[in-house]
Amino acid sequence: MQPYTSLSDLAADLRKVAQVAKDGKLTVIDPKTLRETTIDRLIQTAVFGASADLKDAARWAIRTCANATGAISSSIQGLYDAVGKGRCGGFTTPAINIRGLTYDISRALFRTAKATNAGAFVFEIARSEMGYTEQRPAEYSAAVLAAAIKEGHTGPVFIQGDHFQVNAKKYAAEPDKELGAIRDLCKEALAAGFYNIDIDTSTLVDLSRQTIKEQQRLNFDLCADYTLFIRDLEPKGVTTSVGGEIGEVGKKNSTVEELENYLDGYAESLQGRRPGSKGISKISVQTGTSHGGVPLPDGTVAEVKLDFGTLIELGKVAREKYGLSGAVQHGASTLPAELFNRFPKSNTSEIHLATEFQNMIYESEAFPKELKDTMYAWLRANCKDEAKAGETDEQFIYKTRKKGFGTFKKELWGLPAATKETILNGLQVKFRFLFEQLNVPNTASLVRDHIMPTPVPVPVPSALSSAL
Repeated sequence: MQPYTSLSDLAADLRKVAQVAKDGKLTVIDPKTLRETTIDRLIQTAVFGASADLKDAARWAIRTCANATGAISSSIQGLYDAVGKGRCGGFTTPAINIRGLTYDISRALFRTAKATNAGAFVFEIARSEMGYTEQRPAEYSAAVLAAAIKEGHTGPVFIQGDHFQVNAKKYAAEPDKELGAIRDLCKEALAAGFYNIDIDTSTLVDLSRQTIKEQQRLNFDLCADYTLFIRDLEPKGVTTSVGGEIGEVGKKNSTVEELENYLDGYAESLQGRRPGSKGISKISVQTGTSHGGVPLPDGTVAEVKLDFGTLIELGKVAREKYGLSGAVQHGASTLPAELFNRFPKSNTSEIHLATEFQNMIYESEAFPKELKDTMYAWLRANCKDEAKAGETDEQFIYKTRKKGFGTFKKELWGLPAATKETILNGLQVKFRFLFEQLNVPNTASLVRDHIMPTPVPVPVPSALSSAL
């Protein structure tokens, strides 16, 4: 399916499936044609349109059609509030980072959710991933919501900004510039319908300070600042789910003392600035994992020793003492399969999963060898400064191949249908396994009970308005 080449063609097709009022309100009049053909051209245009105007028009059409058909970008805050108050629980929400084939993989996720009656699942992308996968928030949310329309999903759609992380080196050199970059990203994400944002200022924890509270002070003060910034920008009727973090993933394991000092300090900082403000809904901790796992010389991944005792204890304190939904586990997708059923029993509110899905794409028997060889050759030429002394080529490729998704986005989206089907079938089996292990099936009713989706109107881009 080719992108639209003009705004007039896009507008003409849009008028066949929807009525658009002068105020921008859209009513879908032919949902069948929208799902069968129009949405595919819209998402191709949203990602590969020849101009910014075409992309903006397609993204507006997708998001507005999603609102009209009941696939509404939402905050998971209400569900996490209920978990924190003990009104429901026993499941861990999977948050899936999608680095490539975003429309197709999102469709597979919605199909899995429909087959299992699941409602508690999140689509997310990190600040760093937005760069090397070349997916800004507006494009990412368009792909997810287009997939929701295509698969007939109705109800909340949870889209999350993962690891909106302050870069410690950039902060040390130009603090105001780096902090401003996170504010700009929050603003961009909210405008794109990201109503779940994880703030990560744990990179600024200073272990040289004498007390734990002073070690965490910059971390919790800045998170409080960002929380209020988000509250000032979030749309009416939406309470964004904000996450905090006490320990940088891949570093030392977190402790209860760190958790308590962070959360006490965060509350003091937040309420001192603006009494009554809604705080974070969850807290990310470090329990022994690392992002992507640790590659061995042959390219396989070292076994991870995850400290479930720490996870259980931290999650319990977060829930019972502070009313949060629990602890968040990062860097978990490459863990042994037999461990996943332990997370719902370990006070884990959310688990972030990314690298294993990337691995499954590259290692699928259907992935074209010629394309893979081309991508790996590009990595060797363009990421060679990331190579470490003594590491094998297999280790280098494993560590850097995530960066192939941006440069080769068009080739990946353009894979033959049969190739995609084989890759997606494998991913869908994995998604179902994870959903079942995390007790996500049959959470759709919990989501309906605790979350009232708020369709947020989006102004019609001026260029499209003229065409319509």
